[in-house]
Amino acid sequence: MLYVKELYKSYEAGKNRYEVLKGIDFHVAQGEFVAVMGPSGSGKTTLLNCISCYIPFDKGNIRLGGMELAGMNEEELARVRNTKIGFVFQDFMLLDGLTIRENVLVPRIVQEEVPAEAEKLADQLASMFGIGHILNKYPAEISGGEKQRAAVARSLINNPLIILADEPTGNLDSKSSRAVIETFINAKQKMHATIFMVTHDSFAASFCDRVILLKDGTIYRQLEKAQERGAFQDQLLDEIKKMGQED
Repeated sequence: MLYVKELYKSYEAGKNRYEVLKGIDFHVAQGEFVAVMGPSGSGKTTLLNCISCYIPFDKGNIRLGGMELAGMNEEELARVRNTKIGFVFQDFMLLDGLTIRENVLVPRIVQEEVPAEAEKLADQLASMFGIGHILNKYPAEISGGEKQRAAVARSLINNPLIILADEPTGNLDSKSSRAVIETFINAKQKMHATIFMVTHDSFAASFCDRVILLKDGTIYRQLEKAQERGAFQDQLLDEIKKMGQED
């Protein structure tokens, strides 16, 4: 589904050049829920921005669903972002003047077409994620957890190849965080959604199939969940501690 090979990205500040990603290699399979963790400055956000086509990378390859993203022009990249990738952000990015139903349908509205099948899917997603009762409310009238579940529904309205989630539980309490993660799991199980999530939260990451640990722009280790969730979280915390001690 998603293949990243020998990915490099650097930034220039004055006469200085800073390498942020240094030959990143990994893949995400169809229907897999993968998290990326690492300390601040490890390259997590830069990696997500490269995959989402928001920033160019220096060299390497990113292939999504058979499409090679390197070399695409801006119009082609915009089409990929709008139709092949679903986005979930830490601060929800809902539009205050629209109802929750309208917010879920925004990716179809911007395409100037909201067919009956999209309306039906919006209702199905709302029911699946437990937000059917708030579809006619506005963002200011609902909780943070409900906002994020609406954002997940919005990310799925185009049946994207992949969902890219940037710290989706960062602004939520533990109960709401769990509800949002369970929403992702629901989407994975019932819609075969593929999810790639950047997070600092070991609790959220412990629900994933696999966790990629980044350090100084390289992959420090990849961990697959082979035990129950609590034990996997303990393993993640141990590895993060070791990674810090090596500094």
